[in-house]
Amino acid sequence: MAAHARTSAVVGLALVAAVTAASGGTGSHSGPAPPSPAPASHAAAGGGNTPNPPAPTESNPPGDIPDNQVYVAYRPGGGTFTFTGFTVKVPEGWARTDQKNTTVFTDKLNTVRITAASASSAPTVGSVTNTVVPRLRTHVPKFATPKVSEVTRHAGRVVLLTYQGDSAKDPVTGKVVRDAFERYAFYRSGHEVDLTLSGPVNADNVDPWRIVSDSFTWQ
Repeated sequence: MAAHARTSAVVGLALVAAVTAASGGTGSHSGPAPPSPAPASHAAAGGGNTPNPPAPTESNPPGDIPDNQVYVAYRPGGGTFTFTGFTVKVPEGWARTDQKNTTVFTDKLNTVRITAASASSAPTVGSVTNTVVPRLRTHVPKFATPKVSEVTRHAGRVVLLTYQGDSAKDPVTGKVVRDAFERYAFYRSGHEVDLTLSGPVNADNVDPWRIVSDSFTWQ
């Protein structure tokens, strides 16, 4: 009987050892098996970073002037212009820079440039095409699609030159914007005033630019 008991004990211990080895360790494990390691991502395999989520959609396309923009009359002072006999409305609050016979108003991606000069004759479609376009082609990066025409504004008939070109590189971001330009040449009694409006090609600034160009008045 003792030998039979010892044999039964040995068999029992062997069964326990087999069950323990099959379960992968000592002790019970009632829960599900642990998940397999996740495969490496493409970013990790390539040494890059995980792509950032897309930026939220902006309320206005870049360069759009708000519909509630306020405009104020600007009349040049004698310290900047040798000829001061005109006024034009410009967007209120824009940064202003003065140079000799030139004043520039800027805000974000948009610009209003006003330049005055003496002229022996009124500009024409032909004169702008033959003199202004070649000059701009050498000064404006990637100058393209020039179109010269006569249009009517409050001040009368004016010569309009539209074209495209690259902006200067942003000193902070290093970005370059593709701009659309409208250049209006106003003339009276030996004086020419060029009003150039510019902003991103995809901006919807038809109404703001019409307000500014239509506000030009001789004094």
